[in-house]
Amino acid sequence: MKCWYTTVDFENVKPPKMEGLDELIQKKKDPSNSSKPDSDGNSPRQASITTQWFSSKPSKRYLSNVTSIQDGLKKLYTRKLKPLEVTYCFNDFVSPLLTNSDFDAKPMVMLLGQYSTGKTTFIKHMLKCSYPGARIGPEPTTDRFVVVMSGTDEISVPGNTIAVHADMPFTGLNSFGTAFLSKFECSQMPHPLLEHITFVDTPGVLSGEKQRTQRAYDFTGVTAWFAAKCDLILLLFDPHKLDISDEFKRVIYSLRGHDDKIRVVLNKADQVDTQQLMRIYGALMWSLGKVLNTPEVVRVYIGSFNEKPVNEGFTGPIGKALFEKEQEDLLTDLKDIPKKACDRRINEFVKRARAAKIHAYIVGHLKKEMPTFIGKAKTQQRLTDNLEEEFVKVQRDYHLPPGDFPDVENFKEVLRGYSFDRFEKLKPKMIQDVDEMLGYDIPNLLKTLRNPYD
Repeated sequence: MKCWYTTVDFENVKPPKMEGLDELIQKKKDPSNSSKPDSDGNSPRQASITTQWFSSKPSKRYLSNVTSIQDGLKKLYTRKLKPLEVTYCFNDFVSPLLTNSDFDAKPMVMLLGQYSTGKTTFIKHMLKCSYPGARIGPEPTTDRFVVVMSGTDEISVPGNTIAVHADMPFTGLNSFGTAFLSKFECSQMPHPLLEHITFVDTPGVLSGEKQRTQRAYDFTGVTAWFAAKCDLILLLFDPHKLDISDEFKRVIYSLRGHDDKIRVVLNKADQVDTQQLMRIYGALMWSLGKVLNTPEVVRVYIGSFNEKPVNEGFTGPIGKALFEKEQEDLLTDLKDIPKKACDRRINEFVKRARAAKIHAYIVGHLKKEMPTFIGKAKTQQRLTDNLEEEFVKVQRDYHLPPGDFPDVENFKEVLRGYSFDRFEKLKPKMIQDVDEMLGYDIPNLLKTLRNPYD
């Protein structure tokens, strides 16, 4: 007696079909046109209709020919995130629109600190040589923002030229005006380290009476712009300059939201003995604790980052060994930047998408609260004055986390230049596209492509 499973030809068994379902779907979509069966008696659109009916994943044809994660992020930004930003003026409130050069840029490291804390010397120490435009001295020598990056020749390019260069990720700096661009330059030189990392040297932060001299540009705004672009931010301190001035405090406040990028360097530590160094370290941590306002302890690197050998007359053999270990740890942190740059770029992209979505909710809410005919000016003034309460309403209506909302005062200042009546209404389709990008497109992109440094 033969069993049924020995007589069935499993190789030629066809999958089951739901008879009549595809014809019914087709008739509902196009009742005037009935599809003609082919030679096998099957409808030519049968497979495609069934696939569309039961498939829960949307079509991702525009990601099919992507060759890298950066390329995928470019396409996702152009197709899904940029339309939302343009519709609700995100570039005026939060950050300028991204360009292709922003995705292709090398990882950046920014150095901040008061004058004569060794920022320029630190870059020379990393490169093992000088770079075009480097000026070092006890007085405030670096009076401009200098980007040190890779190039074919050793040249120094003015800021106005760099800001309009389409292949450079600095076009967003045009918003700070000519007063800033005249204090901005780019130093290019061929160097193996600069092929992976770009350094940003900054003017010394003013302290004492010099703080009363107003700069011709928004110094805090520029540092905040660079902080959003950078992968690592080094705050340099001198053992003899531990005080955090008002301007330095404003600069550190502008770095909020980028706490994971901040590292502290206590430079020129070989100028004091071991006992003094211990007291200086405690005083520095106390000063930083009042400004940073983070529950975590910030990482502090102690050493003397210059081309001179460590002064063992002050530090002794124990101090020399400590400085060498600290320098190795900092170099390891810098070497990991290219490996983490891809993850950092994805992290910043997701952060930007969430900020743009919340911005759209806020603008759509303000538009909805405006009357149709009478009392527009009074309503706009009331909404602006009670903006914090409106934020709470948006948060409650759409179940959004309060920590993702922008600063009320900054948002209020930009709002004064707008008429709420001209804002766009909330478009759920755009929000849905961004949610789909965050929930499906980016995870699928990470599954398909790997980090090139892995």
